[in-house]
Amino acid sequence: MILFRNLFPRRQSRREAELAYLNASVSLYDLERREREIASGKFASA
Repeated sequence: MILFRNLFPRRQSRREAELAYLNASVSLYDLERREREIASGKFASA
């Protein structure tokens, strides 16, 4: 069963994807830009 789960990892939730995207920011300006992108729907289709 563990092998099967490792072969097919579960897909990230929208919240997890957004959080990972925000955590990858390199400056305050970058973080604010990323927050605006998320607010405008960057991950809406995920």
